[in-house]
Amino acid sequence: MKEYDLAVYLAPTAYLNFNAPEILDFTANAIGDATTPTAKAVRLYYAVRDGWRYNPYRISLRRADWQATEIFKKPDGHCQDKSILLATCARAAGIPSRLHLAKVKNHIAVEQLTEKFGTNELTPHGYTELYLDGKWVKATPAFNRQLCERLNVSPLDFDGKTDSFFQEYDKSGGIFMEYLEDYGTFADVPLDFMIDIMRTNYPKFAHLATSETVIDFS
Repeated sequence: MKEYDLAVYLAPTAYLNFNAPEILDFTANAIGDATTPTAKAVRLYYAVRDGWRYNPYRISLRRADWQATEIFKKPDGHCQDKSILLATCARAAGIPSRLHLAKVKNHIAVEQLTEKFGTNELTPHGYTELYLDGKWVKATPAFNRQLCERLNVSPLDFDGKTDSFFQEYDKSGGIFMEYLEDYGTFADVPLDFMIDIMRTNYPKFAHLATSETVIDFS
């Protein structure tokens, strides 16, 4: 990929607003003395993965709530939140980043998901792609270590060289997560697209307005 093609994946946006002081400070502290883009990306991955608890039960349709600076203020977040945060911090560190969205099916601890959302299929599931050493590498910071240990699932590690995609099985060999549909990559948060997907796939959300609504099952 030519250098000029990467410009869009390095630019700040209304959502990936990495020029904010809190994002810059967090990024600098997470990176520490790392000097290479790969080493910086690895440290950022773990800082986001374990710095915010995974919580799929609060979804906001307020546009402001999808800004990295708003996500940063919360103690937890769902997969989209944490992928946005990682992408934003990566750009703050000069690492091209983009979002990747998909539909997944969760096979562990699904009772509450099914009760709240009407299904154990989560959509859109989000993860981050980082451009390192001439290629896009997948990084999925959604599930923090503490949650994984509680679910008997190995935490998803990231070395900056190979895709850190998803945990297909738990430690006992049972199916944990299954990818059902790929929505592709995005240079910025495609919020209208994401809201349409949620309203289409979650029966309980079909009637909701597309602004100012917060669904909180926490």
